[in-house]
Amino acid sequence: MFKALVIENDEQGYRTTLQDLSEKQLPNQDVTLEVSYSTLNYKDALAICNKGPIVRQFPMVPGIDFVGRVINSRHAEWQQDDVALLTGWGVGEKHWGGLAQKASVSGDWLVKVPSALSPLQTMAIGTAGFTAMLCVLALEKQGITPQHGPVLVTGASGGVGSFAVSLLARLGFEVVASSGRASDSDYLRNTLGAASIIDRAELSDPGKPLAKERWAAAIDSVGSHTLANVLAGIKRDGVVAACGMAQGLDLPTSVAPFILRGVVLAGVDSVMCAKPLRQQAWQRLAELVDGELLQQLTKVIPLAEAREGAEQLLAGKVRGRLIVDCR
Repeated sequence: MFKALVIENDEQGYRTTLQDLSEKQLPNQDVTLEVSYSTLNYKDALAICNKGPIVRQFPMVPGIDFVGRVINSRHAEWQQDDVALLTGWGVGEKHWGGLAQKASVSGDWLVKVPSALSPLQTMAIGTAGFTAMLCVLALEKQGITPQHGPVLVTGASGGVGSFAVSLLARLGFEVVASSGRASDSDYLRNTLGAASIIDRAELSDPGKPLAKERWAAAIDSVGSHTLANVLAGIKRDGVVAACGMAQGLDLPTSVAPFILRGVVLAGVDSVMCAKPLRQQAWQRLAELVDGELLQQLTKVIPLAEAREGAEQLLAGKVRGRLIVDCR
């Protein structure tokens, strides 16, 4: 038997409870792991608290990230006692996820934990840091270097944005952080390394197809009018990595930035991206992430408090990463 957070939706209503389950109830996948840590992401919180159509089938164990030790494997790549991590692939939505003491998943979805990172650190990074790293790789793929000029990060106080600011600063970029939280100015500058800060209100309303050239590149997790205004302000031959839709799914822009300035819009998908890219991203994270900063941004809670943690996350009472100790 093992403990798991379980979401159910039936004639008794939508509910999330901590339950004792049998291994026989696990999905029939080729790798079973003893979960060490999971995390609470915004998507997890929406699912746990029934605030969005995240879960595709019931019952569901939430948790889109986890790290653990292999205890049984029918997959050629994974042996007993290997330590592996998982982000994305629809776990916690279509497949049982990591907010449990055990998980059964496809071995194709797993990535080896880099030797420079502890299991706890991988979850402190989680999907947020992984997505930010994919965005940085997208900029580098297009040849963007610190010499090209400042890089804008929207949603800079959020999970992806915070990691993006930190990673870019460590790589030597001049980072412009866009945030709606004036109280986070010191955090963005002195903790994460932003060179300057702009209010998100500058970008959130409808704007012109082209604006003054301000940034060599950008990482955007907001979408909608914000992304349109970011594109309008990118310098000639600049790049925007888009990975989120906090403001909306729409993109009210024109072809002007693309055909008059040669701007590249690079989409970043952290859920289904190929394994070689995942491995590259995690290796770069192992090289770049500041361990002391991770510790400052991390709070560890037990599995029994995951529901409460999800409520606090949705209420905006959490800054940094909530790690769930599933042991």
